[in-house]
Amino acid sequence: MKIAVLGATGQTGQYLVNQALQQGHTVTAIVRNPAKLTVHHDNLKVVEADIFSADSLKTHFKGQDVVMSCLGFPASFFSGVSGYTLSMTSMISAMREARVNKIITMTSWYTEPNSGAQSSFLIRFLLLPMIRSILTNMHEMEKLLHKTEDISWTVVRPPGLKNLQASAQEFLTHEGYFVPDGSGLPVGSAVGRGDVARFMLSLLNSNAWVNKGVAITTK
Repeated sequence: MKIAVLGATGQTGQYLVNQALQQGHTVTAIVRNPAKLTVHHDNLKVVEADIFSADSLKTHFKGQDVVMSCLGFPASFFSGVSGYTLSMTSMISAMREARVNKIITMTSWYTEPNSGAQSSFLIRFLLLPMIRSILTNMHEMEKLLHKTEDISWTVVRPPGLKNLQASAQEFLTHEGYFVPDGSGLPVGSAVGRGDVARFMLSLLNSNAWVNKGVAITTK
């Protein structure tokens, strides 16, 4: 397939680009700073664009089968985070103009404000408040996608991320904001970035999670 990847220089994005190329896909990496992407491959094109401008993106979206986003934005206590919604708004607009109708993006467990109620004390009272500005904007982006009827989308929600290559472990999935065990408590707390990329790419040949948000972890 022909894939446009945003966030390709980020830690998860680099796993995604490498795995996509290994699987035989043609990748257009849309980046702010091309020097940051050290991969070279015949099926990889690296282009510079403004992720907040539909005009800037649409040229690079033309002819693509799917857009995949691993964009991430830092937490902010003072001004709030807006990068997720602003970039998704420009992506959707550019996709419409370029006639691309499939997007796969990633957010996180616990984007919905009350979904962390069953999490451990440390996560609930220490970690979640620290990243609440990120989770809030991720949730706003998810709501934006829910209202988008002309584009097929999937939101992949991993827990904490570790810098690990893809494994062969089985995925546990749940249509919701975390993966629960039999008693409704969250299973596990971290997953390898390589496995997140592996799951996102598995959606290219599947309609399993179209227009849904799916929480994932590995067994």
